[in-house]
Amino acid sequence: MKISVVVVGNLQTNCYILERGNSVFIIDPGDNAELIASNISSDKRVLGIIITHSHDDHTGASLDLLNKYNTRLYNGHNLSEGNHVIENFSFDVIKTPGHMDDSISIYFKEDKVMFVGDFIFKGGIGRTDMIGSSPFDMKQSIKKLLKYPSDITLMPGHFGVTVLANEIENLNYFLTKL
Repeated sequence: MKISVVVVGNLQTNCYILERGNSVFIIDPGDNAELIASNISSDKRVLGIIITHSHDDHTGASLDLLNKYNTRLYNGHNLSEGNHVIENFSFDVIKTPGHMDDSISIYFKEDKVMFVGDFIFKGGIGRTDMIGSSPFDMKQSIKKLLKYPSDITLMPGHFGVTVLANEIENLNYFLTKL
């Protein structure tokens, strides 16, 4: 799977474009629909848009892209936890509330990559002091994440990419502080 990142909006959100063959998924199109679309070849078919959580900086360009590509929106409200196969993409949906009550992470097991939105960052976790967030839920989500292989790449909603192994110490620290 080819993964491209387009950084969009005032909060510098990572919008990911996933390609497998002629098919594409867009994850977290927070802003700049035209910029995102300019990174998708016209011979590709957009199968859908996946939203990791419902904050505007992750959803802002969704409507424009849904209309442009006549595709479907997937999120924590219409994706159940577990494995999903959509054409040539196979991924697991993991409910990871804490930063937001509708937060999900998307795990591509064969590629060893997980898209975590604002759940985990390189060196940190998402805020739990906002409407829709919960320190208790964040703690449960961290415990769930720590059961995954430590060599998976985490693709956050902001900042740089990291590997779960590099975050274990920080995550265990947050478990004691939340």
